[in-house]
Amino acid sequence: MTNPDAPFIEATRTSYDTIAHDYTARFADHLAELPLERSLVTAFAELVQERGAAPVADLGSGPGYVTARLHALGVPVFGVDLSPRMVALAREAHPALRFHVGSMTSLDLPDGTLGGVLALYSIIHIPDDHLPAAFAEFHRVLEPGGHVLLGFQWGDDEGGLHLSERFGHEISLDYHWRTPETVAGLLTEAGFRLQARLVREPLDDEKRPRAFVLARKPER
Repeated sequence: MTNPDAPFIEATRTSYDTIAHDYTARFADHLAELPLERSLVTAFAELVQERGAAPVADLGSGPGYVTARLHALGVPVFGVDLSPRMVALAREAHPALRFHVGSMTSLDLPDGTLGGVLALYSIIHIPDDHLPAAFAEFHRVLEPGGHVLLGFQWGDDEGGLHLSERFGHEISLDYHWRTPETVAGLLTEAGFRLQARLVREPLDDEKRPRAFVLARKPER
């Protein structure tokens, strides 16, 4: 578990609070533009529903469009995001759904209560030395047999990216690029069993491939 007041958490929260309105306007339903991601979310929903009615947490839920799509697929789901302003906008856009302020590195959830954990393009803001703590939290809150689906920008270069400006606003936001092999290895170390890895090439103005890893918490 990571201290919720860690500098990278505060910087990420402040940055997304600053750009929340512009980000939501640009990405109100980004899945509508991404057929492969939509199919993966649908497959994830089917895997979770096979296990029963335990809820799913959409971690780094942002504007809430992934949470809403899971809900439309019949999955009991709620969103968690670091940014209070992003959570407020998600609640405004999707008033029938639940969204909470929180950090995926220290989830305020009981052990073994979730059927699934989904994190699309949100682990990219967690530094390497804090990622094992996040995956340990995923493992803790999932019920035996629960699934985790992660999406992130692919990269094996050092340093990632630091942004000091976005949408015309001054921010301080770090991005960390990783390979599917790195993420899969950390999930295995956290106690998960791997089920799938996938990489797609960049689309349109994207600069990096996108990677996805699906894993499962063992039954017992």
